[in-house]
Amino acid sequence: MTKRAESKYKINRRLGVNLWGRAKSPLAKREYGPGQHGQRRKKPSDFGVQLMAKQKLKGYYGNIGEKQFRKYYEEAVRRKGDTSENLIELLERRLDAVVYRMKFAITPFAARQFVSHGHVMVNGKRVNVASYLVRDNDVVEVREKSKQLAMVLDAAQSGERDTPEYLEVDHRAMRGRFLRSPKLSDVPYPVQMEPNLVVEFYSR
Repeated sequence: MTKRAESKYKINRRLGVNLWGRAKSPLAKREYGPGQHGQRRKKPSDFGVQLMAKQKLKGYYGNIGEKQFRKYYEEAVRRKGDTSENLIELLERRLDAVVYRMKFAITPFAARQFVSHGHVMVNGKRVNVASYLVRDNDVVEVREKSKQLAMVLDAAQSGERDTPEYLEVDHRAMRGRFLRSPKLSDVPYPVQMEPNLVVEFYSR
């Protein structure tokens, strides 16, 4: 397991939110930041608010690296339409995000590992790149040999979250289809996301 995955719940405490809405989050017991000075809360500046919005969005998708996240922003700017909506669409099209949304993995971190270990196919071909962007009507499925893995069965039966309407999923077959581009209002975030502040952060 990577250090990024090991410290995932520190993100929750640092930002003061239960980012993935999980009962296991230590924030349920300690509603303050990690470390010696975690209980000291100062009112953030405008920059601090924008930075926190960026950290929340990056953290939610498995703590994406800064270089890669900036590329998503630049692509969102390049595309027609609302930049913040474009950013959310790009993030939701990531294969690991789709696997997580389809409930083939219990967390975004587990979804990334699941994809990179070669357990997922897109349109019948194995894809092991977590950042692969899924297109409309692409079929995403768990490989036959991986369908009985305990982590997959546990995720599919979890009642912690529902599958959003822009995806179509058959949990018996462990197969789903990416139907359409999601809007911010379509995405079932457990906490409020503010991609407009992320856009402001990068456009300074």
